[in-house]
Amino acid sequence: MKLLVALSILFTFTTGCGNNSEKNEIRPDLADADPVEVPAQDGLKRAYFASGCFWCVEAVFESVKGVKEAVSGYSGGHTKNPTYEESNTGRTGHAEAVEVIYDPEVIDYATLVDVYFGSMDPTQKNGQGPDMGSQYRSIILFQNREQEQVIEQKIKELANQYEKAISVEVLPFQKFWKAEDYHQDYERLHPNDPYIRNVSIPRIEKFKKKFPHLLKESSH
Repeated sequence: MKLLVALSILFTFTTGCGNNSEKNEIRPDLADADPVEVPAQDGLKRAYFASGCFWCVEAVFESVKGVKEAVSGYSGGHTKNPTYEESNTGRTGHAEAVEVIYDPEVIDYATLVDVYFGSMDPTQKNGQGPDMGSQYRSIILFQNREQEQVIEQKIKELANQYEKAISVEVLPFQKFWKAEDYHQDYERLHPNDPYIRNVSIPRIEKFKKKFPHLLKESSH
Protein backbone atom coordinates (compact mmCIF):
# COMPACT_ATOMS: atom_id res chain seq x y z
CA MET A 1 0.00 0.00 0.00
CA LYS A 2 1.02 3.59 -0.40
CA LEU A 3 1.86 6.16 2.22
CA LEU A 4 -0.55 9.06 2.72
CA VAL A 5 0.22 12.47 4.07
CA ALA A 6 -1.21 13.11 7.54
CA LEU A 7 -4.74 14.43 7.41
CA SER A 8 -4.21 16.21 10.72
CA ILE A 9 -1.86 16.23 13.67
CA LEU A 10 -4.18 13.74 15.34
CA PHE A 11 -3.58 10.82 12.98
CA THR A 12 -1.56 9.60 10.03
CA PHE A 13 -2.70 6.90 7.62
CA THR A 14 -0.21 4.36 6.44
CA THR A 15 -2.45 2.86 3.78
CA GLY A 16 -4.41 4.54 1.08
CA CYS A 17 -4.88 5.46 -2.50
CA GLY A 18 -1.69 7.39 -3.20
CA ASN A 19 2.02 7.69 -2.61
CA ASN A 20 2.03 11.41 -3.43
CA SER A 21 4.80 11.09 -6.01
CA GLU A 22 6.66 14.27 -6.88
CA LYS A 23 8.19 12.81 -10.04
CA ASN A 24 5.80 14.35 -12.54
CA GLU A 25 6.53 14.26 -16.24
CA ILE A 26 4.78 16.66 -18.59
CA ARG A 27 2.66 14.66 -21.01
CA PRO A 28 2.35 15.45 -24.71
CA ASP A 29 -0.40 17.99 -25.29
CA LEU A 30 -3.74 16.30 -25.99
CA ALA A 31 -5.82 19.45 -26.20
CA ASP A 32 -5.83 19.57 -30.01
CA ALA A 33 -6.56 15.88 -30.57
CA ASP A 34 -9.90 14.81 -31.97
CA PRO A 35 -12.04 13.19 -29.28
CA VAL A 36 -12.80 9.50 -29.57
CA GLU A 37 -16.46 8.64 -29.06
CA VAL A 38 -17.30 5.28 -27.51
CA PRO A 39 -20.42 3.79 -29.12
CA ALA A 40 -23.38 2.91 -26.93
CA GLN A 41 -23.76 -0.77 -26.13
CA ASP A 42 -27.07 -2.37 -25.14
CA GLY A 43 -28.49 1.13 -24.72
CA LEU A 44 -25.77 2.14 -22.25
CA LYS A 45 -23.32 4.99 -22.74
CA ARG A 46 -19.95 5.73 -21.16
CA ALA A 47 -18.43 8.84 -19.62
CA TYR A 48 -14.94 9.46 -18.24
CA PHE A 49 -13.84 11.46 -15.20
CA ALA A 50 -10.74 11.83 -13.00
CA SER A 51 -10.78 13.40 -9.55
CA GLY A 52 -8.18 12.12 -7.12
CA CYS A 53 -8.32 8.54 -5.91
CA PHE A 54 -10.38 6.36 -8.23
CA TRP A 55 -11.67 4.33 -5.27
CA CYS A 56 -13.59 7.40 -4.14
CA VAL A 57 -14.83 8.48 -7.56
CA GLU A 58 -15.99 4.99 -8.48
CA ALA A 59 -18.03 4.70 -5.28
CA VAL A 60 -19.64 8.12 -5.75
CA PHE A 61 -20.87 7.37 -9.26
CA GLU A 62 -22.06 3.88 -8.37
CA SER A 63 -24.41 5.43 -5.79
CA VAL A 64 -26.23 7.41 -8.51
CA LYS A 65 -29.49 6.40 -10.20
CA GLY A 66 -29.00 5.43 -13.83
CA VAL A 67 -25.37 4.39 -13.38
CA LYS A 68 -25.01 0.67 -13.98
CA GLU A 69 -21.33 0.49 -13.11
CA ALA A 70 -18.22 2.61 -12.60
CA VAL A 71 -14.84 1.10 -13.47
CA SER A 72 -11.50 2.27 -12.07
CA GLY A 73 -8.66 2.84 -14.51
CA TYR A 74 -6.24 5.31 -16.08
CA SER A 75 -6.72 7.98 -18.74
CA GLY A 76 -5.48 11.35 -19.95
CA GLY A 77 -1.89 10.29 -20.59
CA HIS A 78 0.44 8.97 -23.26
CA THR A 79 1.58 5.54 -22.03
CA LYS A 80 0.07 2.33 -23.38
CA ASN A 81 -1.11 -0.33 -20.95
CA PRO A 82 -0.17 1.60 -17.80
CA THR A 83 0.07 -0.28 -14.54
CA TYR A 84 -0.76 1.02 -11.09
CA GLU A 85 2.91 1.19 -10.17
CA GLU A 86 3.77 3.08 -13.37
CA SER A 87 0.90 5.51 -12.94
CA ASN A 88 2.03 6.31 -9.42
CA THR A 89 5.39 7.57 -10.67
CA GLY A 90 3.57 10.47 -12.34
CA ARG A 91 5.49 9.75 -15.55
CA THR A 92 2.78 8.10 -17.65
CA GLY A 93 0.75 11.29 -18.05
CA HIS A 94 -2.32 9.35 -16.91
CA ALA A 95 -4.58 10.20 -14.01
CA GLU A 96 -6.56 7.72 -11.96
CA ALA A 97 -9.92 7.84 -13.74
CA VAL A 98 -13.29 6.12 -13.87
CA GLU A 99 -15.40 4.86 -16.73
CA VAL A 100 -19.04 5.52 -15.88
CA ILE A 101 -21.47 3.18 -17.64
CA TYR A 102 -24.93 4.73 -17.56
CA ASP A 103 -28.45 4.58 -18.95
CA PRO A 104 -29.15 7.85 -20.84
CA GLU A 105 -32.89 7.21 -20.41
CA VAL A 106 -32.43 7.61 -16.64
CA ILE A 107 -29.60 10.13 -16.30
CA ASP A 108 -28.09 12.50 -18.83
CA TYR A 109 -24.50 13.58 -19.34
CA ALA A 110 -25.06 17.04 -17.85
CA THR A 111 -26.23 15.47 -14.58
CA LEU A 112 -23.16 13.24 -14.49
CA VAL A 113 -21.05 16.39 -14.78
CA ASP A 114 -23.01 17.84 -11.85
CA VAL A 115 -22.25 14.68 -9.85
CA TYR A 116 -18.57 15.06 -10.70
CA PHE A 117 -18.29 18.67 -9.61
CA GLY A 118 -20.54 18.08 -6.60
CA SER A 119 -18.25 15.42 -5.18
CA MET A 120 -14.88 17.19 -5.29
CA ASP A 121 -13.00 20.46 -4.85
CA PRO A 122 -12.64 21.86 -8.39
CA THR A 123 -10.09 24.44 -7.25
CA GLN A 124 -7.52 21.96 -5.92
CA LYS A 125 -4.68 21.67 -8.41
CA ASN A 126 -2.79 18.46 -9.13
CA GLY A 127 -4.62 16.38 -6.58
CA GLN A 128 -7.72 15.89 -4.50
CA GLY A 129 -7.81 15.81 -0.73
CA PRO A 130 -4.69 14.15 0.67
CA ASP A 131 -3.71 12.59 -2.68
CA MET A 132 -1.24 14.84 -4.50
CA GLY A 133 0.56 14.51 -7.82
CA SER A 134 -0.31 14.59 -11.53
CA GLN A 135 -1.76 11.07 -11.30
CA TYR A 136 -4.47 12.53 -9.01
CA ARG A 137 -5.27 15.65 -11.02
CA SER A 138 -8.86 16.37 -11.97
CA ILE A 139 -9.89 15.87 -15.60
CA ILE A 140 -13.13 15.62 -17.53
CA LEU A 141 -12.65 13.78 -20.81
CA PHE A 142 -15.23 14.68 -23.46
CA GLN A 143 -16.13 12.43 -26.40
CA ASN A 144 -17.77 15.01 -28.64
CA ARG A 145 -18.22 18.77 -28.93
CA GLU A 146 -21.67 18.65 -27.33
CA GLN A 147 -20.15 17.20 -24.17
CA GLU A 148 -17.37 19.78 -24.30
CA GLN A 149 -19.94 22.58 -24.41
CA VAL A 150 -21.81 21.11 -21.42
CA ILE A 151 -18.57 21.00 -19.42
CA GLU A 152 -17.54 24.53 -20.37
CA GLN A 153 -20.95 25.88 -19.35
CA LYS A 154 -20.77 24.12 -15.97
CA ILE A 155 -17.29 25.54 -15.36
CA LYS A 156 -18.51 29.06 -16.17
CA GLU A 157 -21.30 28.65 -13.64
CA LEU A 158 -18.91 27.28 -11.02
CA ALA A 159 -16.39 30.08 -11.50
CA ASN A 160 -18.80 32.48 -9.80
CA GLN A 161 -19.04 30.26 -6.73
CA TYR A 162 -15.34 30.04 -5.88
CA GLU A 163 -12.70 32.62 -5.09
CA LYS A 164 -9.95 30.41 -6.50
CA ALA A 165 -9.67 29.43 -10.17
CA ILE A 166 -11.21 26.16 -11.39
CA SER A 167 -8.33 23.71 -11.84
CA VAL A 168 -10.13 20.92 -13.69
CA GLU A 169 -8.59 19.96 -17.04
CA VAL A 170 -10.93 19.48 -20.00
CA LEU A 171 -9.44 17.06 -22.53
CA PRO A 172 -10.64 15.08 -25.55
CA PHE A 173 -11.07 11.45 -24.62
CA GLN A 174 -8.61 9.08 -26.30
CA LYS A 175 -8.55 5.80 -24.42
CA PHE A 176 -9.38 4.31 -21.02
CA TRP A 177 -7.18 1.64 -19.52
CA LYS A 178 -8.91 -0.54 -16.93
CA ALA A 179 -7.06 -0.80 -13.62
CA GLU A 180 -6.04 -4.04 -11.98
CA ASP A 181 -8.85 -6.21 -10.59
CA TYR A 182 -8.00 -5.52 -6.95
CA HIS A 183 -8.87 -1.84 -7.44
CA GLN A 184 -12.41 -2.53 -8.66
CA ASP A 185 -15.17 -1.95 -6.08
CA TYR A 186 -12.45 -1.29 -3.52
CA GLU A 187 -14.60 0.90 -1.28
CA ARG A 188 -17.37 -1.69 -1.11
CA LEU A 189 -15.04 -4.65 -0.58
CA HIS A 190 -12.73 -3.01 1.97
CA PRO A 191 -14.94 -0.92 4.28
CA ASN A 192 -12.46 -1.19 7.16
CA ASP A 193 -9.44 0.05 5.23
CA PRO A 194 -8.19 3.19 7.06
CA TYR A 195 -8.16 5.23 3.85
CA ILE A 196 -11.70 4.16 3.00
CA ARG A 197 -12.97 4.98 6.51
CA ASN A 198 -11.24 8.32 6.82
CA VAL A 199 -11.15 9.69 3.26
CA SER A 200 -13.48 7.84 0.89
CA ILE A 201 -16.54 7.45 3.11
CA PRO A 202 -16.57 11.08 4.34
CA ARG A 203 -16.27 12.25 0.72
CA ILE A 204 -19.11 9.97 -0.38
CA GLU A 205 -21.36 10.93 2.54
CA LYS A 206 -20.79 14.63 1.85
CA PHE A 207 -21.88 14.06 -1.75
CA LYS A 208 -24.97 12.11 -0.69
CA LYS A 209 -26.13 14.93 1.58
CA LYS A 210 -25.85 17.40 -1.30
CA PHE A 211 -27.65 15.24 -3.89
CA PRO A 212 -30.13 12.92 -2.12
CA HIS A 213 -32.51 13.07 -5.10
CA LEU A 214 -29.89 11.43 -7.36
CA LEU A 215 -29.22 8.40 -5.16
CA LYS A 216 -30.23 4.82 -5.79
CA GLU A 217 -32.61 3.48 -3.14
CA SER A 218 -29.90 1.19 -1.77
CA SER A 219 -27.54 4.18 -1.34
CA HIS A 220 -29.74 6.24 0.99
